[in-house]
Amino acid sequence: MDIPFIRLKDGQHLPAIGYGTVFLKGSEAVSSFESAISNGYRLLDSAYNYENEGTLGEAIRKSRVSREELMVTSKLPGRYHDYGEALKAIEESLYRAHLEHFDLYLIHWPNPKEGKFVEAWQALIEAKKRGLVRSIGVSNFLPEHIEQLEKETGELPVINQIEMHPFFNQAEQRKWHEERGIVTEAWSPLFRGRGVLSEPSIMELAETYGRTPAQIVLRWHYQHGNVSIPRSSHPDRQCENLSIFDFELSLEDMGKIDSLSRPDGRIDDQDPAVYQEF
Repeated sequence: MDIPFIRLKDGQHLPAIGYGTVFLKGSEAVSSFESAISNGYRLLDSAYNYENEGTLGEAIRKSRVSREELMVTSKLPGRYHDYGEALKAIEESLYRAHLEHFDLYLIHWPNPKEGKFVEAWQALIEAKKRGLVRSIGVSNFLPEHIEQLEKETGELPVINQIEMHPFFNQAEQRKWHEERGIVTEAWSPLFRGRGVLSEPSIMELAETYGRTPAQIVLRWHYQHGNVSIPRSSHPDRQCENLSIFDFELSLEDMGKIDSLSRPDGRIDDQDPAVYQEF
């Protein structure tokens, strides 16, 4: 499929939609990942703590698509924010996946109580210099965390992967990112199937446009300039989630979806100001 690309400020380009892999493991996951690649996904999102980097690597090796066409992401867990441990973790992830480099590598959470995320960021900068990763970014960082990275290292992340969906649209943070050239990437863009797709206004828009509710929500993400990474193990839904680039939501309908956002809209109340992930 003809998926548009979004340019990162380091010059690399990411597909506007990718494939999320959280909770998928083992042989069934290999089949799901192979299917996703075959169906057109080129951005594949994993993490050390997903425990499926090896599974993803196996799917890449089995795929008929060349490694050069794929953009592979992984993430550093909180227990390895020490500089030396971070570099070892990145190497370990590459060994697990049998890859020579990651195209995008992120700090998974800031874990501000420990206050070591700057040290972890310095390790990512070094990993990029060594050719272990091509682009570096963060996940779940608030503006104050990113400001500290820039203050202490002089380097901003190219991307921040954050929770974003119609019930929590992150308007202020997205604007902050845009002003600094940071791309917003949305995790759980469909709210993990917990009610967004059965929201009456979303269902009404799906009927109006002759699309599925998931396609409406993913198109909303795209029109906001986000990279989204929906997860599905079903081949038909994988294709469906990619088929969002041949229609356009009106400004009025974008506003209808924006209006669904609420202050307590996070999936599991994982506030990066206090949440700890190791």
